[in-house]
Amino acid sequence: MTGTALRGLAGALILLLTTAVVCAGESSAWPDSFVGRLEALALIESLNADLLAHDSATLTIERWCADHRLADPARIVAERVSDAAKPASAEVRGALDVKPDEPLGYRRVRLKCGDRVLSEADNWYVPARLTPEMNRVLDTTETPFGKAVAALHFRRHTLSADLLWRPLPKGWEMGATPAAREAGMLTIPDHVLEHRAVLSTPYGEPFSEVVETYTGEVLAFPPPK
Repeated sequence: MTGTALRGLAGALILLLTTAVVCAGESSAWPDSFVGRLEALALIESLNADLLAHDSATLTIERWCADHRLADPARIVAERVSDAAKPASAEVRGALDVKPDEPLGYRRVRLKCGDRVLSEADNWYVPARLTPEMNRVLDTTETPFGKAVAALHFRRHTLSADLLWRPLPKGWEMGATPAAREAGMLTIPDHVLEHRAVLSTPYGEPFSEVVETYTGEVLAFPPPK
């Protein structure tokens, strides 16, 4: 093959790859239309309901990642945020039923599936109510909290569940729909959902309070066709 032919082939391959990347980007963009917003709202509500129905948020978002092909393998890793410190409030201590001077552990993590941060979490916990091995894992590894304490067969009690982003305005079902932008793409904010919950043993002893903020990356897949 001549040099001219090789250069022509290389140019064609570059054009093909560029087109593929552009098309992939377009396929994952949500249209700023009533239908696009309705689909986004339905999916966020679906994730919200799934979280409320299960004790482990880690396993729930791991399933979400797998079902929507956000990463392969679909495995959640807790990326520690270094130098993070947030003293427990009186409200947190009350929920955990601990004295004002009882030591609490604290973790701030980004729960990642592949390269995508699906959730950011603040977690206060009572080390004395965990095993030494659980405390070691929490102190030294990127294991998500729910997996680290799974042997406790914990129960989750949700204190609050709030949508931080509503793709459709209040009253949309009565006709207050947003005007569609011609060929516009929907801007999904950084944070879309927040849960606050207490984890307890099957006997009702609380040992952790968590605030989970779910990111717009939970919708980082092509919209339904």
